[in-house]
Amino acid sequence: MTQPFELPHFYMPFPARLNPHLDEARAHSAAWAGEMGMLEGSGIWDRSDLDAHDYGLLCAYTHPDCDGPALSLITDWYVWVFFFDDHFLDMFKRTQDRAAGKAHLDRLPLFMPIDSQTAVPEPENPVEAGLKDLWARTVPAMSLDWRRRFSVATEHLLNESMWELSNINEGRIANPVEYIEMRRKVGGAPWSAGLVEYATAEVPAAVAATRPLRVLMETFADAVHLRNDLFSYQREVEDEGENSNGVLVLETFFGCTTQEAADTVNDILTSRLHQFEHTALTEVPAVALEHCLTPAETGAIAAYAKGLQDWQSGGHEWHLRSSRYMNKGARNDSPWRLPGGPGTSAAQVGALLAAAAHERTRAHAHVPHQKVGPSILPEFHMPFALGLSPHLDAARRNLRAWCDRMGILQEGVWDEDRLRACDLALCSAGLDPDATPEALDLSAQWLAFGTYGDDYYPLVHGHRRDLAAARLTTARLSACMPVDGEAPPVPGNAMERSLSDLWARTTASMSTGQRRVLKAAVDTMTESWVWELSNQLQNRVPDPVDYLEMRRATFGSDLTLSLCRTGRGPAVPPELYRSGPVRSLENAAVDYACLLNDIFSYQKEIEYEGEIHNAVLVVQNFFGVDYPAALGVVHDLTTQRMRQFEHVVAHELPVLYDDFGLSPQARAAMDGYVDDLRNWLAGILNWHRSVDRYKDTWLARRAHGFLPERPPARPLLTLG
Repeated sequence: MTQPFELPHFYMPFPARLNPHLDEARAHSAAWAGEMGMLEGSGIWDRSDLDAHDYGLLCAYTHPDCDGPALSLITDWYVWVFFFDDHFLDMFKRTQDRAAGKAHLDRLPLFMPIDSQTAVPEPENPVEAGLKDLWARTVPAMSLDWRRRFSVATEHLLNESMWELSNINEGRIANPVEYIEMRRKVGGAPWSAGLVEYATAEVPAAVAATRPLRVLMETFADAVHLRNDLFSYQREVEDEGENSNGVLVLETFFGCTTQEAADTVNDILTSRLHQFEHTALTEVPAVALEHCLTPAETGAIAAYAKGLQDWQSGGHEWHLRSSRYMNKGARNDSPWRLPGGPGTSAAQVGALLAAAAHERTRAHAHVPHQKVGPSILPEFHMPFALGLSPHLDAARRNLRAWCDRMGILQEGVWDEDRLRACDLALCSAGLDPDATPEALDLSAQWLAFGTYGDDYYPLVHGHRRDLAAARLTTARLSACMPVDGEAPPVPGNAMERSLSDLWARTTASMSTGQRRVLKAAVDTMTESWVWELSNQLQNRVPDPVDYLEMRRATFGSDLTLSLCRTGRGPAVPPELYRSGPVRSLENAAVDYACLLNDIFSYQKEIEYEGEIHNAVLVVQNFFGVDYPAALGVVHDLTTQRMRQFEHVVAHELPVLYDDFGLSPQARAAMDGYVDDLRNWLAGILNWHRSVDRYKDTWLARRAHGFLPERPPARPLLTLG
């Protein structure tokens, strides 16, 4: 069969190594698969299928240093997960039997109890039998924290198969952002990262949820999945009728050829590996210091990072050899490593190294403050009507008075003209047109705090190149939000004063759990501003995937969503908010707003502020295209994210309501939440169109910087 595209050169600088216990793992997994009923008689595999796929070779390459029993156990896990995938394909995807597929998936978590003493049901099929056996053999060696994380990763891998099945039933191909985040769950690489911990060392619980460790896992996952998409395109798309493949997603989004889409997927794969290396070498050591990890804990993180690196190179080697994939014409030697034998000239090596260097330095080569404006504003897809609060004028007056009381207008970052140019009360009036006067004031003041902080960090800390002070500022802001009655610090500047005021008024009637969620949302936003500063100091344009995910944090989306949910009460189960469809709905809405903001603020950020955190610039840098071409890509993505929002509301939420058996009261509460998000989207667009903050005429008059002859005071640098 002719291949649909030529496989590209893959960036893979690490050598693949083979575990010496390969034969032991092969023999063990074959016997185990037979015992579990996965071979002859299963209707899915026979012994020749298992031998041809050679999962023992996969695991021997991806876990080269563990001992024989550990390698055999890990190989059994991979036999199980691939059997599950093929079993689900034959039983439910090909038949498009969603009800039976859901019933099958709903039973599987019962075989993964966190407490090993909990009884589990009797298995009814080889998938259940294998999971029961594997869980019982694995968890005694691992902590409760690992069990929870691995159980969640396994459930995501299983449950998001329903997302793939629904898309197949509808003939729907995901947009690129949706695909990346859903592929992490469906593709199973976070699950694989958990087995890397089993083979190497557990990540300390204190840092498992931090950004550096999360990014290590996510970049690992994205690289694994995108590589797999390239090798498996022919089998998945042409043979199985799958539509969850990155090459197909980009073909559809860009309207390009299969070869062009494959080359772009490889570019993204390379970028994710560069991000992995950057995070491992810069952010992971810093987080170890910040959390005062012991030498043993620091060594565990290093071993884990090395294990993820081994998995990348080993997984690539296996794809080159397995009969499961399209690998004709693929090279088993990496052009990124120095050759070990004759036949490669110094000129060839030099050219390859120069190409690799260009890829790395491209992110640091942006020249700030280039003339780019005025911003080009396309027509935006906005299907929702705008509503405005009748209390807008009063909210404007009250916001001005509050900012004055908090000291926001006296620190040299904002004055009345800048506050007026933001017109944040107009934003709140559109976001919540039915708000009471008091609620509208509170909303506008939260927006003022977030917008002021977003301006303050780069002007005060970025101007001084003082990352340490930024971290201390962030720590003090976190302390201004007591959860259990602890005493907050005495406010030392306008941000601390305004946050303390907002926190006390917003959380007065909240439970401890609600306060904890809201505090985490604010912390996520302020910590993301430090991430921006770190990139600014390095003059580093972010990786596209990392940028889009961090943009949600810098925009304050978790804070917005947390405040929206608060009024919905106990009618809506918390697990509903954690479900895939609701998270997909929220992320689509937030991404639309973030990308919209980047389009409007392009001139302000690139020309006047010397910023590098803008989606249009990120696309320009990644694809090497000009401003109009990059704008076209970002604009298309806003349209796709809005259409995804509409798709989830029309097709996924009704099914979710039935799956959860929601009461009429809970359905009404969730419908109200969707209406809140619609208002939020319409209000955001109206605000951007209306305010002076992004307009060329205002920017020319008030180039962004400190107020004349009034540099901001140094922030308080103590936590006392």
